[in-house]
Amino acid sequence: MVDLIEGVVILVLFLAVLVLFYRYSRIQGQVEQNAREIFETWRRGEREDIEAWKERELRRLSDEKARILFDAWRQEEEGNIRTDAVRRSQSVTRGKVTECLIPYFPDFPYNPKDARFLGTPVDLIVFDGLSDADEVEKVVFVEIKTGKAANLSKRERAVRECIKAGRVQYSTIHQSFDEDANRLRDMGMN
Repeated sequence: MVDLIEGVVILVLFLAVLVLFYRYSRIQGQVEQNAREIFETWRRGEREDIEAWKERELRRLSDEKARILFDAWRQEEEGNIRTDAVRRSQSVTRGKVTECLIPYFPDFPYNPKDARFLGTPVDLIVFDGLSDADEVEKVVFVEIKTGKAANLSKRERAVRECIKAGRVQYSTIHQSFDEDANRLRDMGMN
């Protein structure tokens, strides 16, 4: 009987060991699976962090390179830009001076005494014949262009079209002055 009890105990112990081994194997597999999932989540997070860092670093480096290249370009081109600005300023000044002096050039087709400088929106108004005979043969609006860009501005084209369409008139404004009150009176126009 003792042998039978020992056999049953050994069998129960053997079954208990098998059950424990089975549970250990299952738990070990779950632990390994959980460990793999935790590791993969960590690795994905690290990759995303590294990618974000690389993106920021690339942006920072490209911005820095662009700034360095722009500064180098600006240093190289600053002299050219200044020279161009001076050249353009001289060209504008030369054009303004030419506008004032052109009536005195030998090729100017009208008597310089008949020309009046206006400046804008046309450069000159010529009262052709006024200085010679006190009689005006015609009134000429003159726009002077110098340099390569000899195009009329929008305002200059508008004035030219108005003149060509004959929408020109002569008006006299009468302004009286009140000596007693030392001020201008009402204006009258014909």
